[in-house]
Amino acid sequence: MFVGLNELLGETVERPERGKLTLLCADKTDASFLVHHFLSFYLKAGCKVCFVAIVQSFSHYSFVAQKLGVSLAAAKEKGQLVFLEGLKASKSILFSEGQQSDEANPFQFISGDGSSLRALHDCVRAALIPGAGDSRGPPVLMVDDLGVLLSLDVRLTHILDFIHYCRVTVNTQLKGNVVVMVHSSEDSEDEENERLAKSLRHQSHRILWAQGLATGFCKEVHGELTVIQRGSWETGAESDLLRVYQYKIQDKNVSFFARGMSAAVL
Repeated sequence: MFVGLNELLGETVERPERGKLTLLCADKTDASFLVHHFLSFYLKAGCKVCFVAIVQSFSHYSFVAQKLGVSLAAAKEKGQLVFLEGLKASKSILFSEGQQSDEANPFQFISGDGSSLRALHDCVRAALIPGAGDSRGPPVLMVDDLGVLLSLDVRLTHILDFIHYCRVTVNTQLKGNVVVMVHSSEDSEDEENERLAKSLRHQSHRILWAQGLATGFCKEVHGELTVIQRGSWETGAESDLLRVYQYKIQDKNVSFFARGMSAAVL
């Protein structure tokens, strides 16, 4: 995890928030560092995590997590991490040559048979339902790029239904957290993806929106991060709190600073 980001968000591994939906948005930039942060953060916080990986493999996430001081293999072995690997599942589905498996594949929708995401939701629910000796922290569902499902011909209504039922299960019933990533851009011509992103923004308790610099590539400043904390009666804040930072990605860390306050600029 990145300590600087925890400080911006006011979170600690000793007391992670509960019952929240966090939306990670990427606009013309690679915001995967946000996914890596929350995965390592919740594992260090002792949470049971169900990670739905659609765009990257387990080995990719494991390699980055090791740099952040977390062993995904160890977390899987002791049952703290349930890793649903879409790339691996798609291979078995697309090249199964019609062979049936006794165990339902939560990624069966990849076959294009019109299946909804109900099997995936059921798998998430089964993974996060608490049992004896479970982790001390709240259960967490993470999805590394929800918008990719649209390119797999999953209907927008099915994706929204999936998020709705996951929120009911994880946020409401289990008092856990949901973290999802989408790509979104104001000038995008992908109407369905923007409708998905807009719907998620309305539902989210917190939005982390990473954007590339309008001026283009810069060696010392890699992008801007807008943090939007939704106002609610629970927090006593009626209006949204919006903060903007610039950031630089390093090998094992990400540094954040106010606009124009990079050490290289000063």
